[in-house]
Amino acid sequence: MKVSIGIDIGGTGTKFGIVSLDGKVLYQGAIPTQTEAVFADYIHLLSDEIRKGLDPEKHQLIGIGVGAPNANYHKGTIEHAPNLRWKGILPLAKTLEDEFDVPTVVTNDANAAAVGEMIFGGAKGMKDFIVITLGTGLGAGIVSNGQLVNGANGFAGELGHTTVTYGNGRFCGCGKRGCLETYVSATGIKRTIYKLLADYTEDSALRSVSFDELSPEMITKYALKGDIIAKQAFEYTGRILGTKLADTVIHTDPEAIFIFGGLSQAGDLIFNPVKEHLELNLMPVFKGRVRVISSQLQNQSAPIIGASSLIVDKLKKDEISLMEGK
Repeated sequence: MKVSIGIDIGGTGTKFGIVSLDGKVLYQGAIPTQTEAVFADYIHLLSDEIRKGLDPEKHQLIGIGVGAPNANYHKGTIEHAPNLRWKGILPLAKTLEDEFDVPTVVTNDANAAAVGEMIFGGAKGMKDFIVITLGTGLGAGIVSNGQLVNGANGFAGELGHTTVTYGNGRFCGCGKRGCLETYVSATGIKRTIYKLLADYTEDSALRSVSFDELSPEMITKYALKGDIIAKQAFEYTGRILGTKLADTVIHTDPEAIFIFGGLSQAGDLIFNPVKEHLELNLMPVFKGRVRVISSQLQNQSAPIIGASSLIVDKLKKDEISLMEGK
């Protein structure tokens, strides 16, 4: 059976899996991302864990797809990722190719999610859409006319580092201030909670929770119970994201925007304010034309499927090029 490996490198954890060409996860696992001080040691640990699921008698490995922060699609590198401990330029594709001797495609996690959505999810048949990933940070994968937009340097779609607040905005790991992901992400909504707790005197169960203990799941739980601070945090987060997405729509005129990742699990708490403020801020010609949809790959295996789909996509493109004689 032909299989690919899908790897999703997050700021906290790395998920990986062995995936069939029709998108079924045959084996999966996870390791902490940042316990190893040396990048090469991390790759060796990851490779050893992956090999536990590879059966040479059953599996014909054809390639590896990786979604990673600050990934350069053209060079196969991670470059100056603010949410990772390893600094500089990391030769991710080459290191994995040396380990497994198969082609490796590297892109950012949002691009991987976009390709996965296009091949296996809700964007089948769509040519113009955007996927927003809400994890430790915020990423965006943009598909225009059926093609993933990578950009001249391989970094297109870094929507999380567009500016929301100029001058005195929140500090970001990228070195700027006021970046979107400092407000809209798992980390961003935690920062919002503590800002609201400082500004308001209302009773809230979250006043007794430390920053390290706080999680989007906890904020969701209390918001559903009517906690005023938790509810306001989602309203504030959704307003900022919806407003910023209205700007993004102008650039690509998408049919739909898919929202993916842990924070999207809050459902209507996040989706309702996003939709409201998107519509309020859209240029009139776009009003009522852009759907905001939860990813149809929304499960624990989704990042793995999204990453592995990069290899499926590459095979299709290679086949088309061969047929066209390129």
